[in-house]
Amino acid sequence: MRLSLVASLLAGAVLLAACAAESSGPPLYSSLARSDAKVDAGEASSLINRHREIAGLRPLVIDAALMREAQAHASDMAAAEKIGHDISRGNLKSRLTAGGVALGVAAENVGAGYHTLAEAFSGWRGSPPHDKNLLLPEGKRMGIAAAYAPGSKYKVFWAFIVAGD
Repeated sequence: MRLSLVASLLAGAVLLAACAAESSGPPLYSSLARSDAKVDAGEASSLINRHREIAGLRPLVIDAALMREAQAHASDMAAAEKIGHDISRGNLKSRLTAGGVALGVAAENVGAGYHTLAEAFSGWRGSPPHDKNLLLPEGKRMGIAAAYAPGSKYKVFWAFIVAGD
């Protein structure tokens, strides 16, 4: 009986440690397949800007309005359980204009099924049209977000917006 209690306590401690390690790990590898998860914009910016620096491009700054628009679009895709640029509030230009975002040039990457920032970035970087948006030469500002849809086959939906003047 005592051995069984000790084994149960030990198993519980291991499970708690595993959960703590998952949620407190590096933001790049933290799973966003949780209702309370948020993309670490600073980590995303660092990752994307290293990629841009290697390509000889200026860094992007995190823009609060683009963050809001990215979150709204990721949430729209999660609610619809569908990936796309025109889900419920129009195309990128109309969404940004309606959100009061001044823009000259803008591009958007969307995705789903990537549970971590590292996976999303790697997927976009490995796709020529998506990488072109990450490396948009006129880009100055960015917003990035993810939304969790536990009942969908993808679980996590992503939106990245880059804009220039």
